[in-house]
Amino acid sequence: MKVRQEQEKITALYERLSRDDEQVGDSNSIKTQKTMLEAYAEQHGYTNIVHYTDDGYSGGSFDRPDWKRMMNDIEEGKVGTVIAKDMSRIGRNYLEVGYYTEVVFRQRDIHFIAIANGVDSDNQGSSEFAPFLNVMNEWYLRDCSRKIKASKQVLGNSGGHLSAHAAYGYRKDPEDKHHWLIDEEAAPTVKRIYQLCIEGKGTMEIARILQRDKVESPAYHQARHGSGRYKNNLEALNPYDWSSNTVKDILKRPEYMGYTVNFRTTSKSYKEKKNIINTPDKWAVFENTQEAIVDSETWHLAQKLIGTPRRSDTIGEANPLTGLVFCADCGAKMYNHRSRPYTNQDGRKIPGFDGYDCSTHKLSRRRVEGSCCSHHISTKALRELILYTIREVSRFAIADRETFMKKVQEASAIQQEQSVKEIKRKLSKDKRRFDELNVLYKKLYESYAVGRIPEDKFEALSGEYLAEQKTLEGEIAEAERQINEFTANKSNAEAFLALAEKYTDFTELTTPMLNEFVDKILVHAPQRVGRDRMQDVEIYLNFIGKFDAPVEEREPTAEELEQQRIKQYWKDRYWKVRDKELARRKRKKQEDDAQRAKNFPAEHEQRVSEILAEVRKDEQMFRETGNLNAAVVSVAGAPGHRNWQR
Repeated sequence: MKVRQEQEKITALYERLSRDDEQVGDSNSIKTQKTMLEAYAEQHGYTNIVHYTDDGYSGGSFDRPDWKRMMNDIEEGKVGTVIAKDMSRIGRNYLEVGYYTEVVFRQRDIHFIAIANGVDSDNQGSSEFAPFLNVMNEWYLRDCSRKIKASKQVLGNSGGHLSAHAAYGYRKDPEDKHHWLIDEEAAPTVKRIYQLCIEGKGTMEIARILQRDKVESPAYHQARHGSGRYKNNLEALNPYDWSSNTVKDILKRPEYMGYTVNFRTTSKSYKEKKNIINTPDKWAVFENTQEAIVDSETWHLAQKLIGTPRRSDTIGEANPLTGLVFCADCGAKMYNHRSRPYTNQDGRKIPGFDGYDCSTHKLSRRRVEGSCCSHHISTKALRELILYTIREVSRFAIADRETFMKKVQEASAIQQEQSVKEIKRKLSKDKRRFDELNVLYKKLYESYAVGRIPEDKFEALSGEYLAEQKTLEGEIAEAERQINEFTANKSNAEAFLALAEKYTDFTELTTPMLNEFVDKILVHAPQRVGRDRMQDVEIYLNFIGKFDAPVEEREPTAEELEQQRIKQYWKDRYWKVRDKELARRKRKKQEDDAQRAKNFPAEHEQRVSEILAEVRKDEQMFRETGNLNAAVVSVAGAPGHRNWQR
């Protein structure tokens, strides 16, 4: 018998399909569900049909777009009937399914039908078994979740990619969905992003460059090729919507070195879709699982650069030396201070300055005297030293490979020996502290057991002791690992050689050269040697650390001698002019002081006479008028008067 329905009420046909259901076969496909529901509605006289479809959404969560849309229409009173293939299409959480079917639908007078289960809310007898169906559906979801988790665990530990989509720059292998292939269209963009980073560009600046050049964003590129989260909603995307976070995510992914990284996230339960970020020690990392887009050196250099903030200063530029210059005495970073040249009120041109100062000195100068000195050094001198060091070391490395390799290995062995000593010293200190904490904890517990300290105090102190012990355990394990793994790294010299051969022109220090060659710079305090200002600067290069290239001893050319003579001439002239100016200023000050001392008595006597004359005048006025106020006003108005009255 057919059922009549009010024309203004919607017959909601709800379909849902998750990835788990896809494994079962075509019986649960969206197409099959729509065909079944439409046929049922037609047979039983239901009209005003509207489909609500959630494709690719799990039944464990009710955070589905079309389910929300249907519930909104129900709240507004537009829906009269809801029909689904079976109870599991509504969901697999028995508590929430029961709440919607037994509470919400009944309160809103919704006629609910689950065809395959024979559930009809108008027939009380058909709904008696519904709660058991809901429990079985949730058990099925739990069982599927457990099996899928186990299979992912096996696959993840074998080196296969677990992510649903390949990272930007890769595509899934048609023959093996857990293996990635190079995306020839997107991979050049990934390389460009890393190169821009090495050139000193920040993530936001890189994003603006890609937007300006109209490079497709990762989301749009993947959706256009039928993958990614937005494959069915391409028109909603901005093709060139690059952001700082998108660029940073690309720069941080080890996959671009050819790695597979699994188990970055986990979830507490199959009911909670919110992912929890795992610590790196819980990751499963596999090398050489696919073709690399960038080499290991480039990737690690990018990690160092994005970890250093690069902000534009007062002249609108970011300094490429940021994060590289340190004080040799206190170890603090050195701050860069610079300004543009300007013309003062007198029309005199004032040159701009550009130099580095110790941050400890700058920050504590107003609070603590003598905490550190300035260690000031000009950026120009620093860049010249860096360029000279890179040029000389590279020249020596290329000219005499064998000697260079030998010197690097010897220096590496010495540095490692020193590092091992420092690590062993810290390891011994950490172990002593660990044993001390054991003793302290035992004494604390004994005091708590006999009632000497309250429970809240015991819990607070014991928590601090245990937390410190846990930290020490990690530090001790890491120190022991470093000691066991310390070996002379022969590949460092080869890596530096490859880097030196990459650059053919060492006449100008570029930002990429600076970032690729320099690890850190230590600036010592300046010293005076006669009239010369001397300052030691230690430059540590990537791969090889501090390296002193042999200086080639040779006779200077006639041109070099002439340059030295000219330089010395202007240096002597500078000091001569400076000494003359200082002497003139000293003489002028002495003359001014003498003139002031000479003029003071006469000026003082004259001033006293003027004040006494005013006082006598006011006294005479008081005698004649008897007005004290007038006299006070008169005296107060006298030149040089200082708030006194008779």
